[in-house]
Amino acid sequence: MAIEVGQQAPEFETKDQNGNTVRLSDFKGKKVILYFYPKDNTPGCTTQACDLRDNYEALQKAGYVVLGVSSDSQKSHQKFIEKYELPFTLLADEDKSVHEKYGTWVEKSMYGRKYMGTARTTFVIDEEGKISQIIDKVKTKEHTNQIIN
Repeated sequence: MAIEVGQQAPEFETKDQNGNTVRLSDFKGKKVILYFYPKDNTPGCTTQACDLRDNYEALQKAGYVVLGVSSDSQKSHQKFIEKYELPFTLLADEDKSVHEKYGTWVEKSMYGRKYMGTARTTFVIDEEGKISQIIDKVKTKEHTNQIIN
C-alpha cells in the first residue's frame, strides 16, 4: 500500500545511532523530515546529508526535526555522523521494519541485476503527524530547497 500526502504517517519504533529508542510519536507537535537513504558514506548519500547539514539552521528555524533512515548499523551511523559532523539523528533500521511501513524497501536494478534496496525518498510530516510532502525524485545537492520550497 502506497503512502499518500494527507494521510497519517505510519508510527514506528527503532534505535538511533546511540542506541536510544526513537518513535515518530516522540515528535508530535513538530514538523519532521524523515528521509530514507541507501547507505552511509556513499557519494550520493553523503552529498544529501551534507546539504541537510549545511542548511540545518534554516531547517530548524522553519521548525523541522531531521531524521535520516537507512538499514546501516548504529556503529556505521556514528562513524558517518562523526566524519561529516552531521547535527541530526540517524535511525538504524537494520530489520527494515521502518522501510516496510513507508514502502521504501524496493526492488532495484543495476546492470541487469535485480536486488532489494532503499528507494531514496523523503517524507515531510506536519505537526499533527500527517504527510504533507513526499519527495521521491531527490536532488542530493539541492535537497533542502526541495523541502522548503
